[in-house]
Amino acid sequence: MMKAEIYMPAVAVVTGVKRETPTISTFTLVPEEPFAFQAGQFVELCVPGVGEAPFTPSSSPAVQDRLEVTVMRVGRVTEALHHMGEGEKVGLRGPLGKPYPLERFRGKEVLIVGGGVGLAPLRALLYALLAEKDQYPRIIVRYGARTPADIVYREELEGAWRGISGLDVLVTVDEGDMEWKGPVGVVTRILEGEYLRADVQRGVAVVCGPPVMMKFATLKLLELGYTPERIYLSMEKNMSCGVGKCGHCRIGTFYACKDGPVFSFDRIKDFPNVWD
Repeated sequence: MMKAEIYMPAVAVVTGVKRETPTISTFTLVPEEPFAFQAGQFVELCVPGVGEAPFTPSSSPAVQDRLEVTVMRVGRVTEALHHMGEGEKVGLRGPLGKPYPLERFRGKEVLIVGGGVGLAPLRALLYALLAEKDQYPRIIVRYGARTPADIVYREELEGAWRGISGLDVLVTVDEGDMEWKGPVGVVTRILEGEYLRADVQRGVAVVCGPPVMMKFATLKLLELGYTPERIYLSMEKNMSCGVGKCGHCRIGTFYACKDGPVFSFDRIKDFPNVWD
């Protein structure tokens, strides 16, 4: 459900804070009213006296009495959020934007490619896919982080998700440490050869992460044989107001906040500022 007054935030209480990495934390929020969203949609979080910023929920869309947002500390609003604790209140505006088109995914193998904190919206997508797992022949997750200490949702990536039948999970890091036993290299390294056996001709791929990672992951997927209309991107980097008024998130003729943030690559591939 979406509030009729999209400019007026509802109140939500912070009920949990989990530190994922030195700069990333996941916040559990309980809204005053049930809050429904679809995987890929985003919300505006408002910190009283500081400002607001857009974030994509990282929790299951099936849960309406609470939601999780995973936040990297990179600016004024995120810094304020990282200083908040249980019992404090924030404003919640949304849901906003277009979700992942699950109706186009059903019956197909789904490859999820994430980088850094970009795994947050993909986590919500994964929960949505797992809720109807029999609709997908196979679900593949390929994720890259800078170091082992920078891996988000590490408990799930190395634990619970690996035990799910039909779900194939692999993580790489740019730089390993003495304890790291997995692949070392950027995420495109695990999108080929022994690391990936995928139904390239009929499957779909979904990508989210830093712009440079999304660019080279998309180029790799095209090289593998995924066609542009079967590659879906979460184009969230420059969103601000969330309702198409500020113009910060223009991609060619589109506004990421209103026409996305989920786009199939064929819709935006010819615009010169796709990766800006």
